[in-house]
Amino acid sequence: MAHEEVTLRKLEILCSFVRTGSLSKTADELLLSSVSIHKALHSLEESIGCPLFIREGRLLKPLPTALYLAESASDLLSDVERIIKRTRLKAGIESGQIRLGSMYSLTANIIPKLIMGTKIRRPDLDIDLFLGSNEDLMKKLYEGSIEAIIIATPSAGLAEDVQVVPLFEDRLFLASSKGRQPANPQADMAHYREEKFLTLHDGFATTSGFYEVFELAGFKPNLVMKVGDIFSLMNMVASGMGRSILPGRVKALMGDSIEFTPLLGRYEVVQRIALMYLTVNESNPNILALAAEARMLHRNNNVMQ
Repeated sequence: MAHEEVTLRKLEILCSFVRTGSLSKTADELLLSSVSIHKALHSLEESIGCPLFIREGRLLKPLPTALYLAESASDLLSDVERIIKRTRLKAGIESGQIRLGSMYSLTANIIPKLIMGTKIRRPDLDIDLFLGSNEDLMKKLYEGSIEAIIIATPSAGLAEDVQVVPLFEDRLFLASSKGRQPANPQADMAHYREEKFLTLHDGFATTSGFYEVFELAGFKPNLVMKVGDIFSLMNMVASGMGRSILPGRVKALMGDSIEFTPLLGRYEVVQRIALMYLTVNESNPNILALAAEARMLHRNNNVMQ
């Protein structure tokens, strides 16, 4: 790059010197020594390649070239500051707003607690909530369209630039309509080869867990329908259209209409729910407040199991 020795810091020093008219006052303003100010101005003059100053006795006086450069540099520094601020605004750092993604199944308990606790920490913070599948929310996080997500930790692992704050562990249950609860206190999936099952579309953590249970059982489920959200799925199970495999956290949504039966140990699948955000956002004060509240909820175990 041409004139690579012309730095923003040197231009800032020039602007201060022209404004104050004194090496010592510039040093005081920028918390530097007078010697450092003199060296920076001399270096800037060499980098520009034309005279900027003249000595009058012991004083250093700016030439018209220095005055022109300082005036233009002042505009440049203002532009740089504005660009940086807008960049930070786009990342949600400078604004009193954060975009949070969550699975539908967390809206009955953990999400209200997390939002309320974060708002206590930062009363002026606005939180926009986006609901979706594990896969969709993970994609939005990487794209930067949301700053943080609360999902089930993917079994395939995460990229190194994703920060994870654990919240709680959840287990999967056999979900049946009222009156169709298995006779045994734990469901042996081997007895359900001929049963009709329902689940969510691919991409949801519940769907991944559903297939994992049947993989452990050693057979493919008699799948009659896939639906797009947990509420529709639970309504269909409650109406007797078929059974499903659901996480325990959704009991709070409409648990009075569905029987939740624990699975036998050999079929047990655990989901680890966590707050996630990119490392690049870890200094964002809004993210820090959200993460602090998540850690407190995790410590207190004050969430639905």
